[in-house]
Amino acid sequence: MIHPCILSGGSGSRLWPLSRKAYPKQFLQIFGDESLFQKTCRRVSAEDFSAPLVISNQDHRFLCGEQMAEAGLAGGRIVLEPQGRNTAAPAAIATLMVGENDPDGLILMLPSDHLITDEAAFLAAVTAGKEAAMAGRIVTFGIRPSEPNTGYGYIHLGDAENGSGEESAVRAVLEFVEKPDRARAEGYLADGGYVWNAGIFLFSASTMKAAFETHAPDILKGARAAIDGATADLDFLRLEATAFAAIENISFDYAIMERAQNVACVPMDPGWSDLGSWSAVREVFPADADGNAALGEALFMDTSDSFVYSQDASVAVLGLSDVLVVNTRDALLVAHRDKAQDVKKIVERLEAENRIEAIEHKRVYRPWGWYEGLSEGARFQVKCIMVKPGAQLSLQSHVHRAEHWVVVSGTAEVTIDGEVQLLSENQAAYIPLAARHRLANPGKIPTKLIEVQSGSYLGEDDIIRYEDIYGR
Repeated sequence: MIHPCILSGGSGSRLWPLSRKAYPKQFLQIFGDESLFQKTCRRVSAEDFSAPLVISNQDHRFLCGEQMAEAGLAGGRIVLEPQGRNTAAPAAIATLMVGENDPDGLILMLPSDHLITDEAAFLAAVTAGKEAAMAGRIVTFGIRPSEPNTGYGYIHLGDAENGSGEESAVRAVLEFVEKPDRARAEGYLADGGYVWNAGIFLFSASTMKAAFETHAPDILKGARAAIDGATADLDFLRLEATAFAAIENISFDYAIMERAQNVACVPMDPGWSDLGSWSAVREVFPADADGNAALGEALFMDTSDSFVYSQDASVAVLGLSDVLVVNTRDALLVAHRDKAQDVKKIVERLEAENRIEAIEHKRVYRPWGWYEGLSEGARFQVKCIMVKPGAQLSLQSHVHRAEHWVVVSGTAEVTIDGEVQLLSENQAAYIPLAARHRLANPGKIPTKLIEVQSGSYLGEDDIIRYEDIYGR
């Protein structure tokens, strides 16, 4: 049995403004009707796999649970990191949690935000690495390079070890190579003995426990303390914050892979992309004769080798080349393709200036549904609110604002100072200042309503909660 461990702690800042800290790229439906997170979970839901162990940023706990439920993926565990500690810490957490019940069980550790278009090739590579992992090797998976890419680390391969042919051979690893410059990357491509480091690993719990004990014992000790002090939070396991914060902030590659001697690699070509920048996203979509590609409405004139993403508006690009245009409801990015990796710097600046565009979209997701700002001005704000069937907001009050609710679809159960009423389409309710109130959806379809707020302060922090089924 293989135990998938899915890492879902990243914020995808290089895909801003589409990917944001509160709703990062792994949860976005960029490619079809499922998010990258859902695709990853489903990819490892075959007969040979146990239910997944998801290690997530605590701020994304409800997104993970909701998207797993939407995809019909039951039985998985969601472990919450109090803060980001890179990838060595979650590897140690997974090793201890799986090893507690299945010491020799295999763990497949993989990111939640990669795209794999040939899942059969991916699963075949995992199968090819099983024997080596069961024999005590730490198996990594390398992507056969299609270009001299300077944005990836590389793995220098040795000879085949299992004699089963090039496509499924387990290869020795001679060295891990940092992201190269262009000349070195071209040399690696010409050599043929190098693959991209995909950050996907297969190992037994006992093998990895021994590796941590040898190369990073303090990380293993900290992980054990974080698990021992963990507390249940609804359906989640919340790691103990002080112990987890004390774990070294280091990658799994640096902590273990570059120090261990029992490492092997399975080269594969499963249509992989880490979607690490808008340039990488562009490569996934088919281009026209001039090298232009788009997701959404776009018009290219006298333009070449460019990419447009647009949610709601048509975008026209005239007389340019090598540009990236990303248009969302509240932000617009225009960049040269060569600067795709530097989008992260824009996010860092926005965060330094406390700009909300670095954190949230116009549509803000909550465990009960979402809300989206429509209009605002002096002493008023208008929002659209969607409440999922069976969901409810907290029982709350506001110090500085009153609210008007108008139902536009579905049925709303409205509680105001203990009085409960059912509202249907075109019916309304008024919530006075300081009134204790709650909104719920008792129906079978989503409830949508328009909320008009008025008052001297309209911030989201003007909420006093009295009861909340989501433990906030």
